[in-house]
Amino acid sequence: MFGPELRSVSIVWGDPILKPVTLITGASSGVGAAFVRVFAEHGHELVLLARRQARLDAVADAIAAGDRQRPHVLSLDLGRSDAAAVIAYELAKRGLEPAIVVNNAGFGLFGFAAELDLQRQLAMIDLNVRLLTDLSLRFVETMARHRGGLLNVASLASFFPGPRMAVYFACKAYVLSFTEALHRELAPRGVKVTAFCPGPLRTEFFARAGIAKGGLPRMFTGSAERAVRTAYDGFMRGQPLIVPGVVDKILAAAPRLLPRSFLLSIMAAIAANLAVVPPESP
Repeated sequence: MFGPELRSVSIVWGDPILKPVTLITGASSGVGAAFVRVFAEHGHELVLLARRQARLDAVADAIAAGDRQRPHVLSLDLGRSDAAAVIAYELAKRGLEPAIVVNNAGFGLFGFAAELDLQRQLAMIDLNVRLLTDLSLRFVETMARHRGGLLNVASLASFFPGPRMAVYFACKAYVLSFTEALHRELAPRGVKVTAFCPGPLRTEFFARAGIAKGGLPRMFTGSAERAVRTAYDGFMRGQPLIVPGVVDKILAAAPRLLPRSFLLSIMAAIAANLAVVPPESP
């Protein structure tokens, strides 16, 4: 009776009833894949978004192998200018709408800003800032309708200046400021909004950025799984800001206590001692 794109859509009074889902970007590995596991454990129906189809399928298959509903998978270059519009179209075509949006997709580049490839740095802004902003605002109505929420992955970097990662640190400062403001603005509509600011985690982020594995002492790199579980619990309680781990909480407080010029010198010294490798392809 209906075309393939409408078979999963229930019809009431002639209008489609769209199924609420949790949308997770950058879901093919690292923090994103950890979010997939944690949300799946709590019974959320998921839509996984990233560029790498094979990696997304592997994550989705692992969830299904644990006797849970297999997540929906959407392979897409999230850096393209119309990515959010394509996401909205593809969800509606499948009879889905976001109740929760987890903006995790992003990457960093290590090096002096004036020497790094300009186009890649602009692409970083497109993914880390523009797409996040678009997805945060595009689905406010559906998040409000389902009393859902928005979980934006920022970083401990949000609190600091970042010599040799100037654009990345600036992007994350934006994410924190933007998300904290949305927490206040959307609270009257019943939408939970949380900024998640983890310190360095043991993921492929450093290799993609061009930092050698083991560049930071292990004591300063945490478990992605543990950090994400903390983020999930705080998000569900409606916390506006989550900084996991005692060390990260202490470091996040430092900018309020120390002169900015001193912080800048410290961050520059840390960056100068990191070993550099060619950045991996995203």
